[in-house]
Amino acid sequence: MAGGRGRMAGMPDILIVALGGTAGLRASDDALAAALRRGGASVGLARVVRAREPRTFALTDLAWAVPARRAALGALRRGRPRALVYATTTAALLWPEPGAIRFDSPAAANRPGRHGVWQRPVERRRFAAAPLLLPTSDGALAAAPAPHGPAVVVPIPVAPSGPPGVRDIAAITYGANPEKKGLDRVLDAWRAARREHETLVVAGVGGPAEPGVRYTGMVAPAAYRALLRRARAFVAAPRWEDHGLAQLEALADGCMLVTAPAPGPYAALPLARALDPRLVGPDLPAAIRAALDAPAPGYADAARAALAPYAPAAVDAVVADKLLPALLD
Repeated sequence: MAGGRGRMAGMPDILIVALGGTAGLRASDDALAAALRRGGASVGLARVVRAREPRTFALTDLAWAVPARRAALGALRRGRPRALVYATTTAALLWPEPGAIRFDSPAAANRPGRHGVWQRPVERRRFAAAPLLLPTSDGALAAAPAPHGPAVVVPIPVAPSGPPGVRDIAAITYGANPEKKGLDRVLDAWRAARREHETLVVAGVGGPAEPGVRYTGMVAPAAYRALLRRARAFVAAPRWEDHGLAQLEALADGCMLVTAPAPGPYAALPLARALDPRLVGPDLPAAIRAALDAPAPGYADAARAALAPYAPAAVDAVVADKLLPALLD
């Protein structure tokens, strides 16, 4: 992907055009930029901070894709990087010129029917024209529309956030985007499963007070990870899961992952099944009780071993050995 035509002094080797609509996207993009810098490349980030949020996915994607195009054009007018990376399919839909595409789930998979009426055909053309794909998981790559060019799977790095604390919280869930994350299903399961004095902490969203449920609203990342280090189980019931960074972070911080199966490139799902299949299934109340009443011995140690490919050092090695040569050579 090398091509320094018209490159000005001081321009970065790699320009990332990114969307900053969620904390997860910002964390993923920042982690990729940091890994590229540790690999020796200079990196610029053109980020769309906010956009309108219409009522349909088709309009929402357009509302983000238009400013992403503007951000890319503005950065390219200042000079030419050696490589261009669009972080998410949405950022690439209206690109001014081809570049690598970083994605956790393609529109072909997560925009069915009318939700992706214009995005899916445009995405097929973008994936066919992109010089490189950068999926965050093997599942994301498997869902990518064909034909497409070469790909390098670059996971989002995940690591423990600190030493484990006293496990004084029975269970925790992440409730931002409640419909997609299935917060209603988590709450129903918790009401059926909880015992007196057990509490479910719901992070990322507010809600009405009820026995055994505590809402934190939006909290800083460090404060959220501190809650994970206190929780015994993380409960999830997504209707669709593009990646599942919250679940991977929970595993890294020693939580048992209780989850319903979900469509999508759900990276944490096969790990959860391998760690303790009792905790994965449609009967969430039973899975919650299995986690809290009869936890599998050595679960946290096994989870850390399973997360080895997501360790920052492992991701840095992929970036240095595979990604940078593909982008810059």
